[in-house]
Amino acid sequence: MSRYVETVQKMYDCFGKGDVPGILIQLDPDIEWEHDWGGETLKWYAPRRGRDAVAGFFSALGDFDFVRFQPRAFLAGGDLVAVPIDIEMVVKLTGRRLRDLELHLWTFGANGLATRFRHLADTLQLANATRA
Repeated sequence: MSRYVETVQKMYDCFGKGDVPGILIQLDPDIEWEHDWGGETLKWYAPRRGRDAVAGFFSALGDFDFVRFQPRAFLAGGDLVAVPIDIEMVVKLTGRRLRDLELHLWTFGANGLATRFRHLADTLQLANATRA
């Protein structure tokens, strides 16, 4: 198993426990979060740079109650790990439930830390579910 896969698995384990510091320590200090973003600007899927900025992403997730967050597989090649995830959550503000198959794309540096991250998700569904 790739050491990068092990790192991503650790981060998802931390996510399940609400251990944001455990995730952040696996990120390069200058990580590019939502790199190459071109979609609708949503506070959850906004480009961020650096660990401190990424911590804001996890704070914003407080807008949801997660019903399901289930990685299907950990696909590795070179410095990349791709993770398809079945996700189901309820938007606290609207009470709307949404389900999606997201893809998380992680890029790693020579130091073994994640240097780039990108969600590939149905952002239109999210935007519609969060509008009051």
